[in-house]
Amino acid sequence: MNAFSRSLVLRRTVAALCLAGGLSLSLADAAYCVDEPTADGDSAGAAVSDSAITVKVKSKLMDDSTVKSSHIKVVTTNGVVTLTGSTMTAESKSTAVELARSVDGVKSVDDELTTGSGTESMRKAAAKTETESSDSWITTKVKSDITADGMSKGFDVHVETMHGVVMLRGTLANKDAVSHVKGLAEKVKGVKSVDTSGLVIG
Repeated sequence: MNAFSRSLVLRRTVAALCLAGGLSLSLADAAYCVDEPTADGDSAGAAVSDSAITVKVKSKLMDDSTVKSSHIKVVTTNGVVTLTGSTMTAESKSTAVELARSVDGVKSVDDELTTGSGTESMRKAAAKTETESSDSWITTKVKSDITADGMSKGFDVHVETMHGVVMLRGTLANKDAVSHVKGLAEKVKGVKSVDTSGLVIG
């Protein structure tokens, strides 16, 4: 087996393991994993994993003041992002679609969003989102920061947030890795404390 073949097998194996046990959002989105190289060995143009795209789209939507109060579900299949749910206005709907399109690896966006500005149901949904978005935003932001960080990308870490307390679970290589991930979580706005008791070294 030549060097390229061995590299290809290794990358595919790592990607499979990462998707199987990686980070997950509340909708069980997996973490960003290693891109597979293209046939000519150039990984620069390799497709970004669907789960990584979903994480990045969710992060962009939650960071944007125009759409963060909307109820939007994100699903990615073969690079095609499908947005379902509702937004308060046509402007926020359009913004959500554009944000999704701006994420690297997105081939196209299937817009299935509805608008309901001024309706009672939307007002109730907005009020509910206001109370729940903090923990959800923190979880997504922590996951996004971990996957974007060069040192921690690919770490097997599950993130949950309850009332501002971030709980990390998974298996890491050493104490330095635990400290690094904890530090990333502590820097996220709104985090009150970080519980690393669920992280094990192995």
